[in-house]
Amino acid sequence: QVQLVESGGGLVQAGGSLRLSCAAPGSFSSYAMGWFRQAPGKEREFVASINWGGGTTDYSDSAKGRFTISRDNAKNTVYLQMNSLKPEDTAVYSCAARRSAWPARSPYEYGYWGQGTQVTVSS
Repeated sequence: QVQLVESGGGLVQAGGSLRLSCAAPGSFSSYAMGWFRQAPGKEREFVASINWGGGTTDYSDSAKGRFTISRDNAKNTVYLQMNSLKPEDTAVYSCAARRSAWPARSPYEYGYWGQGTQVTVSS
């Protein structure tokens, strides 16, 4: 069973930056990883994903150019660096693991989820 723990969320002003971390024990290095977010009253949406080795990444249109996903398999951790944050980025951000080497955009492709971390961007 893969247990994911996110950290790094918080309150930041528009234009600021945050780095989210997602720690996973066990055989993490063989899993593709993704970040998703959910704002109040909205559906969960894809943010970014990365393959097992870190060489292939994918971003939503809203994240492209501002967010960077990366991973350190030696530390069993995946990161989401978020720059130029906007109030519309406010949401609960969750990391997810997919029992496949390759990433996906649909949350239904991911079998393991963390509890999420709140990101609030003030205007």
